[in-house]
Amino acid sequence: MSQERAVPASAVPLEELSSWPEELCCRELPSVLPRLLSMYQHSDSWLEHIQILKIIVEMFLPHMNHLTLEQTFFSQVLPKTVRLFDDMMYELTSQARGLSSQNLEIQTTIRNILQKMVQLLGALTGCVQHVCATQESIILENIHSLPSSVLHVIKSTFVHCKNSESVYSGRLHLVSDLLQALFKEAYSLQKQLMELLDMVCMDPLIDENDDILNMVVVIHSLLDICSVISGMDHAFHANTWKFIIKQSLKHQSVIKSQLKHKDIITSLCEDILFSFRSCLQLAEQMTQSDAQDNTDCKLFQKTLKLCRFFANSLLHYTKEFLPFLSDSCCTLHQLYLQVHSKFPPSLYAAGISKAQQEEIAGAFLVTLDPLVSQLLKFQPFVEVVLDSELELPCELQFPQCLLLVVIMDELPSQPEDVQTLWCTETQVSEATTRVSLLKAIFCSFEQCSGELSLPVHVQEVKSKGQTEVAVTLYQHVCVHLCTFIASLHPSLFPELDTALLNAVLSANMITSLLAMDAWCFLARYGTAELCAHHVTIVAHLIKSCPGECHQLTSLSVLLRRLFFFMTPPQQVEFIQKFSPKEAENLLLWQYISFQALPAELRKQTALEVSRSGTAQCRKWLSSSRTLGELESLNTVLSALLAVCNSASEALDMGQQTAVKEVGSQLWALLNIKLVTGQPYVQQTLCLLLPLLGFFIQTLDPQLISQVITLQTSLLKSEPPDHVRLAVLDFLSSLGKLFIPQAIQDKILPHLSSVFALLLADRNWLLEQHSLEAFTQFAEGTNHEEIVPQCLSSEETKKKVVSFLEKTGFVDETAAARVERVKQEKGTFWEPFAKVTVEEAKKSSLQPSAKRARHELPLEEEYRSALQAATAALEAIELLLQKSPPPDWLLTKMETLQERIDKLKHHVF
Repeated sequence: MSQERAVPASAVPLEELSSWPEELCCRELPSVLPRLLSMYQHSDSWLEHIQILKIIVEMFLPHMNHLTLEQTFFSQVLPKTVRLFDDMMYELTSQARGLSSQNLEIQTTIRNILQKMVQLLGALTGCVQHVCATQESIILENIHSLPSSVLHVIKSTFVHCKNSESVYSGRLHLVSDLLQALFKEAYSLQKQLMELLDMVCMDPLIDENDDILNMVVVIHSLLDICSVISGMDHAFHANTWKFIIKQSLKHQSVIKSQLKHKDIITSLCEDILFSFRSCLQLAEQMTQSDAQDNTDCKLFQKTLKLCRFFANSLLHYTKEFLPFLSDSCCTLHQLYLQVHSKFPPSLYAAGISKAQQEEIAGAFLVTLDPLVSQLLKFQPFVEVVLDSELELPCELQFPQCLLLVVIMDELPSQPEDVQTLWCTETQVSEATTRVSLLKAIFCSFEQCSGELSLPVHVQEVKSKGQTEVAVTLYQHVCVHLCTFIASLHPSLFPELDTALLNAVLSANMITSLLAMDAWCFLARYGTAELCAHHVTIVAHLIKSCPGECHQLTSLSVLLRRLFFFMTPPQQVEFIQKFSPKEAENLLLWQYISFQALPAELRKQTALEVSRSGTAQCRKWLSSSRTLGELESLNTVLSALLAVCNSASEALDMGQQTAVKEVGSQLWALLNIKLVTGQPYVQQTLCLLLPLLGFFIQTLDPQLISQVITLQTSLLKSEPPDHVRLAVLDFLSSLGKLFIPQAIQDKILPHLSSVFALLLADRNWLLEQHSLEAFTQFAEGTNHEEIVPQCLSSEETKKKVVSFLEKTGFVDETAAARVERVKQEKGTFWEPFAKVTVEEAKKSSLQPSAKRARHELPLEEEYRSALQAATAALEAIELLLQKSPPPDWLLTKMETLQERIDKLKHHVF
C-alpha cells in the first residue's frame, strides 16, 4: 500500500486500475476520472478506447452521482464512442470485400474488429444496466445522451447483420459465430434500454421541454430499428413495436403533438402487409404441398399471430391518436384494400385452403372492421374513401366495394350527423368533391364487372346463430343496400332518391339493375303512397325522354316492376291520370304488364289500350303516312304488343280481329328498300313480326308468304341484329302452323333459306337464338321434310347436333376462368379509368341517334337525306300499284316538284 500511495492516482497504469477495490475507486474517482476521460478523447487506438471505456463503466461508474451522469460522463464519452463504432463498422465493411479462407490476415482483422464491437456493446450495456439499477424513476434529461447513442449503435449493428449475406459475399461462414454474438449483444442492449426507458417519468403539466423532444426522438429511433429488424426476428420485432405503442400511450398527454403519427402509422401498416403476405405465402405452400410439414404449420401460426398483434396495435394506436391522423387516412384506406385484394374471394387472391381462409379471417381480418368503426366519425377518412377523384387499379376495386358495404352496415348505429357526413355530397375544395356513400356504392359496384360475371361468392351470415353461406357479390351488395335503406334517417331521403335515380339511368346495365332492385325494395318497404308517388314520377320521366336511349329502357323496366307493387285503388288512379284513351299515354302502356292489374281492371284497361291503339293505326293509315310519324306509330304498335303478351284473354274476337287487320294493312306497306334504308321502318317491322306471330294460326297464308319472302330478301342485305332477332321470334311461332298444300311451294323454300342464313351467322348471341328458334320449330312442325333443307352445310349440321346433345363446350378450369376474367376486366376497365372528369361532364344523356346527325360529315348528311327521299317515293310508287290514289295526292306531288326545282338552282 505504501507503494500505491507513493504513485499519484492519476498516473496509475490502466492494467492496475482494473484491479482496484471498490473503496479505492470511490475515493480516487475525482482525480482518476478526468485523466481517463482525457485519455479516451485523445487515444488513437481502438483497443485502448475500449479498455478505458470498460474500466470507467465497470470500476468508476457505480460511484458517480446519478444526477450528474450526463454532465460528468455520458456527454463526454458517448459521442466519441458512437464515432468509434462507426469507424469500426466502416473498416469492417471495407475489409469484408477481401475476406476469403485463404487470406488469413484479413480474416483475423475482421474477426478482431467484430470482437471489439461486441466488447463495446457490452460496455454500453453496462451503462444502461447501471442507470436501471440505481434509479427508480428516471428523468430523461439527466441521461439524454445515453438513449440516442445506444439506439444509433443498435441500428447500425442490425443493419450490418441484415445485410451480411451481401456484405460478405458467400463467405459468411468464416465470421458467422462473431456476427451472431454481435447480434445477441445488440439484442440484449436494446432489451436493457427499453427497460430503462420504461422507468422514465415525464411531467404531464409541462407542455414543452427537452424531455418531450428526447422521448419523441427515442420513439422514432426505435421505429427506424423496427423497419430494419422486420423479417429478422419475429418476437423481437413484435416486442419493439409493443414498446413503441406502450411509450406513445404512456406519455400521450405530453408528446401527442410532437409525434410523427404518419410515420408510425405508415410503418405499422407496412409491417401488417409484410406479415400478412408472408402468412399467405406459407398458406399457399401448405395448400400446394401434399404432405403437411409441421415446421410450415408452426411458422404459419406464428406469422398469423404476428399479423393479429400488428392489427391490434394499429387499432389501439388509432383509437388513442385519431384526431392527429388526418394525413394517415389514405394509408389506412389502402391497408384495408390491399389486405382484401390478396384474400379470397378476390380474383387476385392467393390459392389457399378453406380451413386456412377461416383461420386467417378469424384471427386477423376480424380486426379490420373495428378499425373502420373507429374511423367512421373522422371526416378526413370520409373524404379519402368518398373522393370523387379516386382512381383504383383493378385489384383494389372489389375491396373498395366490400369496404363501402361494411360502412353501410355500421352507419345505422351512428348518430344522425355521422350518417349525414357519409350520405351527403360536398364540395371539399375547388378540385375535390366528396360524393355520397350511396353514389360511391353504385360507382364501386359498377367497377366490379369481373367479380360479378364470374361470379365471386362472399360469405354471408343469414341470421344470428346460423352458419355462413356463400352468396354472389350482387346478392351481397343488394341485401346490405336494402337493409341500409330500411334504416336510413328520413332527412337523407332526398339523397337516396337522387342516388337511386342516377344509378337507374346509368349506362351500366348491372348497376341499373341493382338500383331497380333497391327501388323495388323501397316500394315494398315504404308506404303505398310512397310507391304511387314514385310510379308517377317515373311515368313523367318516361314521357319527357327525347327518344330511344338507354335511360328510357331502364326507366321503362322500373315502371313495369313498380307497377306490381301498387294497390288496386292506386292503379285506378294511375289509369285515370294516364288514361290509355289518350294517344300520348300509350307511350307508358307499352311498358306496363297488364298482369299487375286485378282481373276486371285488366280486362277493362286492355280493351281501352287495344281500341285506342287500333284507332291510332287506322288514323295513320288514312293520313299522309309520312316517315316522321312512324315513331308515334311504333309506340302504338308496342302498346298493342304489350296487350297481346300480358292480357290477350281480355280481348274479345272482334278486338283481336281489329288488331290483326291493322297489323296486316301496315305490313302491306313494307318493302325491302324501305326497311333497309330507314331505322324507324326497321323498328316497325320488329314490332309487326311478333304482333303477327301472335295471330299466326289465323293469319292469311298469303300474308305469311309475303312475310317469309321479305325476311329472305332482308337477311341477304345484312340487317342490324335487332331485326334478325325479330325474324327469329316470328320463325319460332311457325312451328305448330300447318301450311296449306296450295301455298307450300311459296313458303317452305323461303323458310329453309331464312333458317340457313340465320344458323350460319357468326354472332354468338344470334347463333344461340337461331339454334333455339330452329329447335323449337323442328320439334313442333308438321313439315319434317323442310328440317334437313335448313341445314345447308356440314358446319351448320355439327352446330345443331352439338346444341341438341349439349356438347362442344369449352372445358375451362376454375383457375383458367379466373385468369380470363381478370384479363377481360383489365382490358375493359383501364381505358375508362383514365377518362377525366371534364370528359365525363361532356358526355350527354341524349340518345346517340339524336347526336349522330351533328357528328356526321356534311356529305354523309346529304346522302342520308337523299336516300330517305328516294325511299319515300318508292313507297308511293308501290301504293299506286295496289290501289287508286287519293284526290289530294296530285296536288301534293306538284308542290313537291316545285320544291325540287328550287333546290336544283341551289345545286347549280
